Amino acid sequence: MGSVIEVEHLHKSYGGTVAVDDVSFTVGQGEIFGILGRNGAGKTTTVECLVGLRRPDRGTVRVLGRDPQRDHAEVTRRVGVQLQDSQLPERLRVGEAMRLYQSFYPEPADSRELLAQLGLAGRERTPYGKLSGGQKQRLSIALALVGRPRIAVLDELTTGLDPHARRDTWDLIAGIRAGGVTIVLVTHFMPEAERLCDRIALIDAGRVLVTGSPGELIARAGQPTLEDAFVSLTGRNA
Repeated sequence: MGSVIEVEHLHKSYGGTVAVDDVSFTVGQGEIFGILGRNGAGKTTTVECLVGLRRPDRGTVRVLGRDPQRDHAEVTRRVGVQLQDSQLPERLRVGEAMRLYQSFYPEPADSRELLAQLGLAGRERTPYGKLSGGQKQRLSIALALVGRPRIAVLDELTTGLDPHARRDTWDLIAGIRAGGVTIVLVTHFMPEAERLCDRIALIDAGRVLVTGSPGELIARAGQPTLEDAFVSLTGRNA
């Protein structure tokens, strides 16, 4: 399994605050790779550097062999992104949002088919502000996938969802990977990472503490669950 993402010695500061400090990891083709840590650990800054939204102070990032800064347009065409604070105008209709995002790509997916796959069939005329939390997340996934990406970056996708909507979203993520898309899943929710991820980079205070499968991290910490392993490895509550 070849690597589609390579991050080496990534460093990013904001003034005197170090957000990401010497982070390195690789992501293999076709896997769900988790970036796991508490709020403020440096996860979102890491993925913003990964997709070219922020310029690293030091280190190298390669996505499908490309530099996200130098080759930003090419990376954007191949990587679908759903960021943590993504919001749409309340009055923008679902179908309008899909058509807008389709216009960014040379060969976009069929929006009606994609919405149907994600449980949003018949919602094309619904304003964004009228969608439930779970429906908004499904639309976020649809917008991240409309360009037929090889990689999808999903940042805190299930934050704020009720347990039923969260489990439905987990099933969607598993289905996306089954369709051949590599997924980078950014989360602080331990059961989500334990259920979905093939491998995890555990980040704390801007550094990668350990990388491995959920089972490997649990075994390394000698704990029964990933949440218990997180506490043991970081010395912090989840």
